[in-house]
Amino acid sequence: MTKTLLASATALMLTMGAAQAQEKTLTISVYAFAQDEFKEIVYDPFEAKCGCKLVVETGNSVERLAKIEANKASPVVDMAVVSMADALSASRGDLIEKIDTSKLSNFDKLYEIAKDPNGDGMSVGYTFYATSIVYRTDKMKIESWADLLKPEYVGHVAFPNVTTNQGPPALYMLGQALGKDTPDLKGAIEAVGAQKDEIVTFYVKSSQLVQLMQQEEIWAAPIGRFSWAPFTKLDLPLGWATPKEGQTGGMNVMVVTKGSKNQDLALEFMDFWLSTEVQTKLAEKLVDSPANREVKVSEEVANNLTYGDDTAKALKLIPSAVALDNRDAWLSEWNTKVGQ
Repeated sequence: MTKTLLASATALMLTMGAAQAQEKTLTISVYAFAQDEFKEIVYDPFEAKCGCKLVVETGNSVERLAKIEANKASPVVDMAVVSMADALSASRGDLIEKIDTSKLSNFDKLYEIAKDPNGDGMSVGYTFYATSIVYRTDKMKIESWADLLKPEYVGHVAFPNVTTNQGPPALYMLGQALGKDTPDLKGAIEAVGAQKDEIVTFYVKSSQLVQLMQQEEIWAAPIGRFSWAPFTKLDLPLGWATPKEGQTGGMNVMVVTKGSKNQDLALEFMDFWLSTEVQTKLAEKLVDSPANREVKVSEEVANNLTYGDDTAKALKLIPSAVALDNRDAWLSEWNTKVGQ
């Protein structure tokens, strides 16, 4: 009888334990990029550490934000990674919670620009990238973003379309170089439009540029640092410009969904992702440039990333409010002046 009761109690405890483990589920919304690496470095180790289950949803930003908004009354996503501008959009839509950074043991290890990217306490940066100019060092000298439009160079330049991630940042820095630094980017777009027939192409995918550079159809193009590696494999004298106006770029951030029933677990997962160990492994695999300033990598790895305190301090990122409030106007102005 006693044995039977013990066996029943044990079975009940096991059942309850299994039920609790099953209930401890965290649903995250992420970019589709490099999911095999993220599974190996982030997802599987975190599941083993927390004894929980991760449900990973992928897709582009528009789709993922739309899903969060559609389920605002009863959230199905607990935590998401998005761009700075998308985080501000989500904040304006009352879709995300303020982040309790006291629960992030790795928060103080982050570069300053990653701690509160939008200045509202609603997001934390986990990776960023620089945008500058890849160029033929034997054909030209790039000291300013405005050099791209010099008569002797412009016929050998590819410029990002305004609809790409690199378009607005490149225009932003060009405007600074031309002394036409306004949120509407009109001065920069007008300058590009005036030279549109000379510019080789307005690219949509950075993969186009490697072939154009190899065929010597172009000498220069603004690119994100994450696109730099393929250029280093070309047998050409190529450099990464450090214009006097500085470099621009972008940042991806982590947010917690408002009304999530798993906020503490979401913060635990964010903290794990921001740890020196995890950020180092992601950097070594060339998946993400680290937002954790304690990460140390080899010179070879660093050369393919946006890396180091000096670089982080020098980045001039477009303020999210500027991007959100001017996107439609940028596109309209571009279609009028450039017509691509």
